[in-house]
Amino acid sequence: MTPEQTFLRLVHGVADRDLEALPALYAEQTDVRHPMSPYGDQPLLTRDALREHFNGRGPAVAEVVRFQPDAIRVHQTQDPEVIVAEFDYAGTVIATGESFRVPCVFVLRVRDGEIVESRDYIDHVAMARARGQLDQLIAVLREPVPARSAS
Repeated sequence: MTPEQTFLRLVHGVADRDLEALPALYAEQTDVRHPMSPYGDQPLLTRDALREHFNGRGPAVAEVVRFQPDAIRVHQTQDPEVIVAEFDYAGTVIATGESFRVPCVFVLRVRDGEIVESRDYIDHVAMARARGQLDQLIAVLREPVPARSAS
């Protein structure tokens, strides 16, 4: 699969809640990060870690919102393994019927059809609002930020 095909399988798999198939899109050793996450950027470095990550997001999300990727724009780079994908998760809050859009940008490195590196930039405020989790997000934001070690 090309990087673009792999990306499309990923975002459609997330939206369709095909969580069992998603880890196979990643290499055994990978590096997935969410640098803008208010919950902390906890790198996912193996396929098993991604399996746990996706399984932890299953039914609770599916019961609250439905969404699909929309307005997809994939930018090729000079490196044939790397793409930059801009898109929205566009959906509906099940309980209210309210629509929402969550802008996202993913930077992916795909080698031999598997994601070996990803940086996922998601509007976490919009997603928390759609999922009815603003109070939880605010509580996290009020917690002290741990000191980062100098690298």
